[in-house]
Amino acid sequence: MLAAIAASALAAVATPAMSKDIVWARYGDIDTLDPHRATSTLSLQVWSLIYDSLLATDANGKPVPHIAESWASDPAGLEYTFKLHSGVTCHDGTPLDANDVKYTVDRAFDDANPSVTKSSWGPITSAEVVDPLTVKLTLDRPFVALIPFLADSFSSIICDSNKDAAGFGISTAIGSGPWKLTSWTKGDKIVLAKNEKYQNFGKLAENKGGPYMDGLVITTVPEPQARLAGLKTGAIQIAEPPLDDVADLKKSGEMKIVIAENTGQNVFWEFAAHRPPFNDERARRAVAYATDAAAAIELVYGDLSIPEKCPISRGVFGNDQDFCTKHGQAYDPDKAKALLAELGYGPDKPLEVTMIAWTGGKRDKLAEVFQSQLAEVGITAKIEIMDIGTMNARVRQENEKTDGVGTMDMMTWSWYDPDILYALWHSPGAYRGFTSPELDAMLDKTRVLTGEAERKAAVQDVMAFLLEKAIHVPLYTPGWEWVFATRPEVEGFKVAPFVYPIFSDVKF
Repeated sequence: MLAAIAASALAAVATPAMSKDIVWARYGDIDTLDPHRATSTLSLQVWSLIYDSLLATDANGKPVPHIAESWASDPAGLEYTFKLHSGVTCHDGTPLDANDVKYTVDRAFDDANPSVTKSSWGPITSAEVVDPLTVKLTLDRPFVALIPFLADSFSSIICDSNKDAAGFGISTAIGSGPWKLTSWTKGDKIVLAKNEKYQNFGKLAENKGGPYMDGLVITTVPEPQARLAGLKTGAIQIAEPPLDDVADLKKSGEMKIVIAENTGQNVFWEFAAHRPPFNDERARRAVAYATDAAAAIELVYGDLSIPEKCPISRGVFGNDQDFCTKHGQAYDPDKAKALLAELGYGPDKPLEVTMIAWTGGKRDKLAEVFQSQLAEVGITAKIEIMDIGTMNARVRQENEKTDGVGTMDMMTWSWYDPDILYALWHSPGAYRGFTSPELDAMLDKTRVLTGEAERKAAVQDVMAFLLEKAIHVPLYTPGWEWVFATRPEVEGFKVAPFVYPIFSDVKF
């Protein structure tokens, strides 16, 4: 049996890597090589290897200089000027300068095809090249989340030579990061080569130059036991192990186990709120009362995940478990049944809904536990599991429908700042879901208040609104998906905040 699994792992890798290549196996593939066209963590992780950003994050997730050696803003917070390091080059040999930054920003705000995270760039009205190493961003109002955003891979600097390259986002991706794209075979693997000219100014790798290893192969191996078999045979060096095997692997010392911290991730229920039944707050609150997230994650993940009470994750500014507990719905099946009865549902007439989740990480098992919990109060949930890209498109489709069975989905976002709430819930909404003028006004305040206490209060006002109306029902903060097993010969592997693996220090 093990031999068959090992063969499966080798088949998934497809081409045995050279001894100086790192093979990293993941449960799923990226959506795109274009940082303006997706939001998944699987994509973000790869962008962080190919592209650079103006700023980086330190070990605590705070913004620090990187490609921009310094920055300054005017007293009104409407102009930000960034001074770039000299001598940085794109993978095609062209210099990375202020023109590339301007190209990236202009592209993010392109009227015909803006970035899917356009709102997270804030109210930028222009990007001006002051000189080859100086760029100025002008805003029409203050935006306190700009600086942390510019340290994240959503703001990856796209070298302007990409505009003349065929197949950008699919077969071409010219950045200035530590790894250069060789090829991407969708659904199979991404092959990267080290960028020997790389300069690391602010990222967490101790290595300030190009990676030590020659290549990095990122392969898609959905089956956990196949990943483990590949680790044991040496076909794979780094991978997410089967969750059920983590304790034994740690105990035996057979593999090194690295658990990501400060992931910024939040898994939550959201609902198609423009049609019955979830256009009625009582239906959403009934689901919240029926959900025992702590029991479910203990059953499926053990101590690899923790319950989350807030719409933003632990470690993110504004998170306060006690505050959120007061405003959310604690597990109470009787209250769920009472609300359903008000809506006309009961033992002889269950509420039928569709529950959507995405593949990997034993989410199918978790969905089954939640399905059972909902059934106990009179909600019959049909489970549909799909890849994250398909799920995101499906969620938007369901939000735009005016009829059909009610849907709810187990969504996840990873973010470094409470501005995630703006990206999700400010009109028109990330997936065209619940929005309201009242909520929009509250979200606007979270972006312009510069005082820490005032901004925290504004963030908590938003969280209270989302929780009390069960618009965003927090479930847990995952560690499970970001548990990495590495072979004994692998040295120097680390994971930066917000689940960014660092390979520049890796040696065998």
